[in-house]
Amino acid sequence: MAEQWAKHDLEFLAGRRLRRSRATGWSRAMVRETVLTPADLIWPLFIIEGHNERTAIKTMPGVERLSIDLAVAAAKAARDAGIPALALFPNTPDHLRSEGAEEAFNPDNLMCRVLSAIKSAVPDIGLIADVALDEYSSDGQDGLVRDGKILNDETVAVMIKSALAQSRAGADIIAPSDMMDGRVGAIRGALDAGGYEDRQIMSYAAKYASCFYGPFREAVGTGARLKGDKRTYQMDYANSDEALREIAQDIDEGADSVMVKPGMPYLDIVRRAKDAFDVPIYAYQVSGEYAMIEFASAAGGFNREAAMLESLFAFKRAGCSGVLTYYALEAARVLGR
Repeated sequence: MAEQWAKHDLEFLAGRRLRRSRATGWSRAMVRETVLTPADLIWPLFIIEGHNERTAIKTMPGVERLSIDLAVAAAKAARDAGIPALALFPNTPDHLRSEGAEEAFNPDNLMCRVLSAIKSAVPDIGLIADVALDEYSSDGQDGLVRDGKILNDETVAVMIKSALAQSRAGADIIAPSDMMDGRVGAIRGALDAGGYEDRQIMSYAAKYASCFYGPFREAVGTGARLKGDKRTYQMDYANSDEALREIAQDIDEGADSVMVKPGMPYLDIVRRAKDAFDVPIYAYQVSGEYAMIEFASAAGGFNREAAMLESLFAFKRAGCSGVLTYYALEAARVLGR
């Protein structure tokens, strides 16, 4: 009897050999569910003043701040590798930072000049302009501060002026990353009224108050000057339903696409957003995620290129339309092979 059951079990199992399709490379390629291409990647660049200047970021090995001329060269390399868009972040000089963040809407600021330079030299690559005040404020906060409190509506008013200046300079996508209430609708209305109906809005709709932003803050020069924290406006990482309410509100206000930030620790949010909303969903593989891969691979923990690709596939598998990643150029070239 036991032999009869064993024979039956083996015959049953023979019809359910899931390993068959994994046996060869060509077969794995045929049944692969998730596809990653250079068109799925957005490359963040950090911009500094000067000419032919590049400075290292100690907590982000391999990533550098670039002067405008080098950013133009990077844009050409990105276009040639098949990357569709760049996300730009200025490191504003200290003497131009202020409590009122007035440099954010200076039409000759670092951000506007790099937008104009790249758009002139590489018109066929998309430019995503970060709209937040931390890159221009003297206290490192994303909003204006009075008596220790972040001012929502006053901050939005400055962001509108910043978004208009960036649009005039050549930005294709305005990306508010501040998490102020109502800013998407206000910016959409101002862009439309100003003749920039064609400018997209990619909203940082679910941006969490995260420790994984540390290296980024060093890169844009806000970390050392940050006073307090950002928990009164960025999201509590214990919450998930709240993220869906934030995303829904931004879509209602006119966002063309939305972003979840950070990335891999929040893939559950990406999946829920993908299932709930019919708009492009992006995620940002933030500086801390990048740094973990770099430092762990440098210590011999795993193969660096394998970790890079596996992490990027995870974003696509979770439902992302694309990924902002510091690996964009390298990954695009690997995928192009």
